[in-house]
Amino acid sequence: MKLQLFTLTNQNNMKVTITNLGGRVVSIFVPDKNGKMVDVALGYDNLQCYLKDNEPYFGAIIGRYGNRIAKGKFSLGNKEYRLEINNGPNALHGGSDGFHNKVWQAEQIDDHVLILGLFSPDGEGGYPGNLNVKVTYSLTPENALKIDYEAETDKKTIINLTNHSYFNLDGEGNLSISDHVLTIDADHIVEVDETAIATGNLLTVENTPFDFRKPKSIGNHIDDEHQQIRFGQGYDHTFVFNKKEGLEKVASIYSDKTGINLDVFTEEPGLQLYTGNFLDGKDKDGKNGNPYPHRSGFCLETQHFPDSPNQPNFPSTVLNVGETYNTTTIYQFGIHQ
Repeated sequence: MKLQLFTLTNQNNMKVTITNLGGRVVSIFVPDKNGKMVDVALGYDNLQCYLKDNEPYFGAIIGRYGNRIAKGKFSLGNKEYRLEINNGPNALHGGSDGFHNKVWQAEQIDDHVLILGLFSPDGEGGYPGNLNVKVTYSLTPENALKIDYEAETDKKTIINLTNHSYFNLDGEGNLSISDHVLTIDADHIVEVDETAIATGNLLTVENTPFDFRKPKSIGNHIDDEHQQIRFGQGYDHTFVFNKKEGLEKVASIYSDKTGINLDVFTEEPGLQLYTGNFLDGKDKDGKNGNPYPHRSGFCLETQHFPDSPNQPNFPSTVLNVGETYNTTTIYQFGIHQ
């Protein structure tokens, strides 16, 4: 299949471009407080750049399993499965040949809807089961990018899909997201060890740098002397939502500079806040030649918890034969009031 670029538009002149390479969101143009259209998604002008080694998953669909699995192994029943070790001693984001590097089948239904499909064969990346995946991107009249994920398997397996878009509400190419004001409805985070793998414990955000229950700038406590901050080299942690099951608003973030606000709605139980701690500006292939330095973009990856297959007290990521994996996340843009 050839690499393609698709454009979704709505009546408000919002425009989203998506490629079938990794199902990646390439650009998101939204109006700022003065009506100027601003691209708030980091990425590349050249699709081939997304195939580079150590490319940071810009805009990609992540699978089969978003986030880390300890020592690249897990068990289902009496059988142990082994995955590629690609992040220290652990497996990350489905491995080097994960969904972010696949060419997806694509069908654009109209100006607003793009449907992507992928078949992942039994054993690919070490995961069991022939998996059929469908991801639908929809751009709504309310300036929301809606992502519907579906999957079915013919063998008991695990799955945890997410989108890895990097945002900068000042516009991609701006140097920092530290002054963005963030709110997350979460009383706890998933504790990680020095290899960024979940310990199985949940930590309260009370009196810690992770308390975003009231709006505060990302940069306020991002370099505090706190063990979890040190392990993540900033924020690279899963926040555990207070919400019940169902689609609910879980996070908001805005820029005073542009006035652009982003609300996140999801059915997932958690969100990985990642603040671009490993971006270093050495990659000069960003859009318009922008280098994307340290902390010039943030990710709000809705998902189940890291290492859930090895943590029985976490919400299950098992998909059984006859079941349909089905989850929705919405990124809605507006002007902060």
